Amino acid sequence: MANSLSAEKRNRQNTTRRLRNRADKSTVRTSVKAFESAVKAGDKTQAETAFRAFVKLMDTAQRKGIYHVNTAARKKSRLHKQLNAMA
Repeated sequence: MANSLSAEKRNRQNTTRRLRNRADKSTVRTSVKAFESAVKAGDKTQAETAFRAFVKLMDTAQRKGIYHVNTAARKKSRLHKQLNAMA
């Protein structure tokens, strides 16, 4: 339990940020699932569209500090490799 006003405010800020980060991570994971389902179906145009959407979401999340720079790069690289393997 917080013992000072500043500690109470810090707890409120942490809660708000944690929920926002959780929502952003969930959005990224959903876009990955959309990409993987397009790859599994063999639909290259839909996979490219899903990949572009994923990259945009991942870059935004990385810029906000939700994902580490190397984590974002690794995830993008692995999905891009899957996209290239479709060709």
